[in-house]
Amino acid sequence: MRKTIAYYHLPGLFEFYELYEAFLPVYRKHREYFYDWCGIGSIYGAPADCIWGGGRIGSGEHGVQEVMNLMSEYGISARLTFSNSLLREEHLADEKCNALCKALNESEGMRNAVSNGVIVHSDLLAGYIKKHYPNLYLVSSTTKMLTDFNDFLDEVKREDFQYVVPDFRLNKAFDKLAKLTDKEKDKVEFLCNECCWFGCYDRKNCYEIVSRQNLGEDCPDHVCVAPDSQNGYRFSKAMENPAFISVDDIRNTYMPMGFSNFKIEGRGLGSALVLEFLLYYMTKPEYQIHVREDIYLDNMLDLF
Repeated sequence: MRKTIAYYHLPGLFEFYELYEAFLPVYRKHREYFYDWCGIGSIYGAPADCIWGGGRIGSGEHGVQEVMNLMSEYGISARLTFSNSLLREEHLADEKCNALCKALNESEGMRNAVSNGVIVHSDLLAGYIKKHYPNLYLVSSTTKMLTDFNDFLDEVKREDFQYVVPDFRLNKAFDKLAKLTDKEKDKVEFLCNECCWFGCYDRKNCYEIVSRQNLGEDCPDHVCVAPDSQNGYRFSKAMENPAFISVDDIRNTYMPMGFSNFKIEGRGLGSALVLEFLLYYMTKPEYQIHVREDIYLDNMLDLF
């Protein structure tokens, strides 16, 4: 069934609190600036020093209550990125991570019918959250690297997960994606702007090193094996990735096929670049300068 609204799942719940504090009032006040066919499905992330964290090292100085007040004010689902792949039973008692889950599980947004969630890799953690924080929905993390379509389909069929983020290399498997049922399509959340080398053979090791660092292990940073890794993330480079999903792709391919959930990466990047994602994916071109001016000039957001 063709979808009429696309929902973006945006990076930086804690990491880019100041950006969203500036952006969301503009988004509410000036809806004419933004495409009418899209909305914000959730904002995801994690603060610093979360041993359940994965994918990227969390950051941000704002407390969970302050963050949740902002999400509740705008009726946006908050997601904790707890995709550590190496968790053991003893890690489940972590005080900080449990307090974060408790806050989202009991938030004001929940009372206003806005569900919050947790992005997970570990089945151990998934079971723990289901038992202790039943109000939270679960998202199967892209860090599982489900590159085989049958493995991805098995994950989609699991009742544990409300959403499943496939490996970005399945983004254009249209012949197989088209065969999913409407219910299955509703669970798929595509990663749009991945800059990782399409031929990367070391992605699993990259994620595992982040998991070890979040657990406090003393290990060196991952050395990227991409041919041009020295240049870092460039949105222009991401657009050249064979798996890149553009605005036109969303409107003219994915939504007509029945898909409506799209994840934007960027927790480990800067707020200036995340703003560019918000402009590209959500903002009409003729109004992008207005959004920039509102955020830069009225709020004096320190982007650099």
